Formats: sequence, C-alpha cells, structure tokens
Amino acid sequence: MTLAAPALPRRWPVITALGIVQIFAWGSSYYLMAPLAGPIVADTGWPLPWVIGALSLGLLVAGLTSPRVGTAIARHGGRPVLAGGMILLSAGLLVLAAAPNLPVFCLGWVIIGLGMSAGLYDPAFATLGRLYGRDARSAITALTLWGGFASTVCWPISAWAVGQFGWRGTAAGYGLLHLTLCLPLIWRMIPQEMKGPPMGKGNAAAQIALSRPERRSFRILTSIFTLAAIIAAVVSVHLLTLLEARGVSTAAAVAMGALIGPAQVASRLVEIASGGRHHPRWTLLMAALLFAAGVALLASGFGFSGLALMLYGGGNGLFSIARGALPMALFGPERYPVLMGRMARPALIAQAAAPVAGAFAIQIMGANTVLFLLMVLAGSALVLAIAVAVVRPG
Repeated sequence: MTLAAPALPRRWPVITALGIVQIFAWGSSYYLMAPLAGPIVADTGWPLPWVIGALSLGLLVAGLTSPRVGTAIARHGGRPVLAGGMILLSAGLLVLAAAPNLPVFCLGWVIIGLGMSAGLYDPAFATLGRLYGRDARSAITALTLWGGFASTVCWPISAWAVGQFGWRGTAAGYGLLHLTLCLPLIWRMIPQEMKGPPMGKGNAAAQIALSRPERRSFRILTSIFTLAAIIAAVVSVHLLTLLEARGVSTAAAVAMGALIGPAQVASRLVEIASGGRHHPRWTLLMAALLFAAGVALLASGFGFSGLALMLYGGGNGLFSIARGALPMALFGPERYPVLMGRMARPALIAQAAAPVAGAFAIQIMGANTVLFLLMVLAGSALVLAIAVAVVRPG
C-alpha cells in the first residue's frame, strides 16, 4: 500500500505570517540604527563610530553562525529555528534597552546578530524550500515583496517611538513585539516539517556533496552575492557622501535615495507578474545587469543620479529573489537549507566590514575613486552572472 504524500500547506497564510515577521525582524535589526543612532549618541555620549560599529559586530556574528543555522533547519525544520531567532532578537533588543554602558550595548548586538542569522531572509527562504521544494520560487518572490517594505514601515514607527518613549523604549518595544506578535505567528502559522536525518559531520558531508560543476556554480553564486553585499553595504551607509561628491545637494541626495525602495519593490512586482516562466538564472542576470548599469551611471558623473539609483534599486530587488530561488533550482531542496547557510556567511561578513572599509577608502582615496571601485565590483558580478546564465552544471 502506497502512502499519500502529505498535503502542502496553503501558501498565503504562511507567506503572510513570514512577511510580517520579516518586516519587523529587518526593521528592528539591520534598519534599526538609521533612526536610533543619533538619539543614542545624544543620550549617552557614546562615540558614533562605536554605536554604528555595533551593528557591524552583529552582522559579523550572523555571518559566522549562518552555516550552523542552515544545518539546524535541515535537521529540525524551519519553524523552531525561526522561533529561536525571534527570541534572540527580543533578548538582544531588551539588552540594548537596558544597556548601562557601551560594552553591554555591544553584547546586545552580539545577541541580535545570532537572531539575525536565524530570523532574516536566508532562514526564511530555507524554510519555504523545506515546505514547498522546487515549487518554492513564487513563495520566495512574494516574501521578498513583503520584506521590501521593512524600512518603509519601521523607520516611521521608530522615529515616532523615539519621540514618545526614547531610544531605549523603542528598542524594548520591538523586543516585546517579537515575543507577542512575531513568535506566535511563526509557531501558529508555519507548519512543522518532518525532522531530517541526523546531521553528524560525515552524514552532513554526504548529504550536501556537490559534483565538480556544482561546486564551481556554488563558488560563483557565493562570489556574486558577496560582491552585491559589499556594494549594497557601502551605498546604504555612504550614499549621501557619494552623491555629494557628484555635486548633488544634501536635500536632493535624500530625495534620490528614497527612489531605491520603490525601485526594489517594482522589480519584484515585475518578477511576480512574469509568473516564474523563466529560469531564475535569468533573474540573476537581469539583477546583475541593472545593478551594474546603475553603479556605472552613478560613477560616470553624467548627472543622471536619480535614474542610476532606480536601476541600482531594481537590481538589488531582483538579487534578493535570485539568492533565494537559484540555489534551489541548481542544487535541489534536500541540500538547500545547508547550502543557503554556507552561502550567507561571506555575504554577511562582507556587509559587516564594508561600511568601515568604505569610510576609510573615501577618506584616503576620495568618493569618486570609491565609486569607480564599486563599478568594477559590479562589473565583476555581471561577468560572473553571465557565466551562470550560459554554463549549466553537469
């Protein structure tokens, strides 16, 4: 007698729950310091570089732990890992809220970094991969559309909360939100998958073994996403400085920077409208093409900075989809969670280091030279994306 395959969970409740979780997970971690850094410095007198650097510390911790998160999802499923991520984010934010000094503040970001590794896009993608297998692409695309509103939703909330409750009350509020909203959403709306086989060192190595062409594809994909992470980290932190070096006023630079978010969402809507009829390798190629075109136009000094940032934002939006969908298509659902964890490590570490490195580079070489270097990196990512599009793993 043949047992029927278990029915797949309905997608819209799962995606909606994960989407809400992603908005507040990103908004209270990666995007938290934009509205809070100034009030923190004004209230405590701690040096701004150290306050911002604490976020880099959190990203570094997230990168170092991401492979273990991928293995945990492969072994236990996504629900307990995502739930643990919300608990860690909550704990870290509550430590921030109570921090009496800078070392404790940094400790809070270490805990938040652990939560980021278990609660942001990559573990969410891995969870969808476990639930839907090779059919997860549309779910991943829809989830990135939700995540694209994280800064749009949370920056105004954070700014309002700081005015009402101070930065400590804002951090504590987000911490409580994870316990009262995000954690219940995960536990009630995300189905628990069957446990995988034991993941000892030998067994894990056998389960994720890649052929030589697959190893080449994995290295290329990791390189592309790491290059994109470096560029995005530098642009997100130093955009105003880079635009002002091109003769753009501060007010105009802020207005142009606001174009990035809508461009990201627009590109994801186009991907959704396409219905997934093309292979995700072409999504990656289009992402790299838009990304490189935007950075190159920005570096050229031709005066089309607004268009450049729209192209850049569109490419950045598609990169998120490609990072979730293409590894699934190339390597299959069984190896997907572990490989996603491994692929995330260098990108997160690069995101941690790039803003500091960018600041030193701008100071030593100038903003125009840094723009040229970013153009070279974006061009390298495009070349590698072309290789992925035309060379198939054997």
